[in-house]
Amino acid sequence: MDQELLKTNLNGLERKILVLLNEHKALKDEMKGLKLENHELRGDLRRRDEQLSNFKNQIKITKIVDNINPEDGSVSELKKKVEEYIKEIDKCIAHLSQ
Repeated sequence: MDQELLKTNLNGLERKILVLLNEHKALKDEMKGLKLENHELRGDLRRRDEQLSNFKNQIKITKIVDNINPEDGSVSELKKKVEEYIKEIDKCIAHLSQ
C-alpha cells in the first residue's frame, strides 16, 4: 500500500515538474521576445533623439542666419561671423561625439 501511494505521489510530482518546465520555457521565450522588443524600442528612441537634436540644430542655424544682416557691415565681417559659428558648431559636434 505504501508503494502505491509513493508511485501516485511520484507521478503527481512528475506531472507538476513537467508543467513547471513548460511554463519556464514559455516564460524564457516571452522574455527573449521582450528583450528583443526592448532593444528595438531603444534603437528607435535613440534615432528619434538624434532627429530631434538635428531639428533643434536646424532651428538654431535658422535663427543665426536670420540674425545675420549683411547690410550692417562688410562682407569680411560676415565671413568672420560665419567662421566663428562654424567653429562653435564643430566644438559642439566634438563634444557630442565623446
